[in-house]
Amino acid sequence: MSTDMTENLTNLTLNNGLEMPALGLGVFQTPPEETRAAVEAALGAGYRHIDTAAAYGNEREVGEGIHRSGIARREVFVETKIWISDYGYDETLHGFDTSAAKLGVDQIDLLILHQALPTDFDRTLAAYRALETLLADGKVRAIGVSNFMVDHLTALLETATVVPAVNQIEVHPYFQQRTVQAFGADHGILTQAWSPLGGITFYRDGSHGSTLEDPVIGEIARAHAKTPAQVMLRWHLQEGRSVIPKSTKPHRIAENIDVFDFDLTDDELAAIDALDTDRRGGPEPADITLAGYGRPIPEA
Repeated sequence: MSTDMTENLTNLTLNNGLEMPALGLGVFQTPPEETRAAVEAALGAGYRHIDTAAAYGNEREVGEGIHRSGIARREVFVETKIWISDYGYDETLHGFDTSAAKLGVDQIDLLILHQALPTDFDRTLAAYRALETLLADGKVRAIGVSNFMVDHLTALLETATVVPAVNQIEVHPYFQQRTVQAFGADHGILTQAWSPLGGITFYRDGSHGSTLEDPVIGEIARAHAKTPAQVMLRWHLQEGRSVIPKSTKPHRIAENIDVFDFDLTDDELAAIDALDTDRRGGPEPADITLAGYGRPIPEA
């Protein structure tokens, strides 16, 4: 679907009525020593949404960057994730305490489960019940999941009392997960794209390299006097997704939010849609196990 650029794409309304800035800064694989400056640069460039995770090891620096920016805490939407090592009801409540302490906040705007744990889904369900408790207690403003496939979402919805507000999944022109996105849309679950520029695919073998060098995207970018990255972010936003591009370079951080002054046509959106290769760049969700991916999250 296209949308007139006069329509405000800067915020998305979650299924509980909470407004969330549609575009945020991601800090996956950002070293702690670089995170603080990246967050400050983002907030200085106009970002008001920061996405981190307990497993990233940089929550403390995210909090310090927000504090040093001088931007009021209430103006910054803070999102983080519970790692599988902290799944289980009491463990997840403790995971919230740990993340909140590192971030230096009393309340987290969006708290999500980082992965489904297919080999111990009961533990996943217990973790989600803890999120529901945290929401009821006002310690978080919205809850959700990440990397949940349709079968995981279906099983979760059978017991959940709160429908996840967000499912953060890998989405970029080369891997679009349309079935997962459609299931989410049917149930009021917003798709949030991690690796929205396809960065996870740059280092993989195969016929496709970097999305930034894709000729279709490049042609569209030239038509709008924009960069390929800006075109991809605009594609996500016009199709109704939240995006959390990652960068540590101030000029790239500023470039990534400069996407609200042009419009892609229906044909251009369709051309990008047609680039889907159905090849995942990140880990296969069905392969996530505690033995393979579990690691302790340091205390605050």
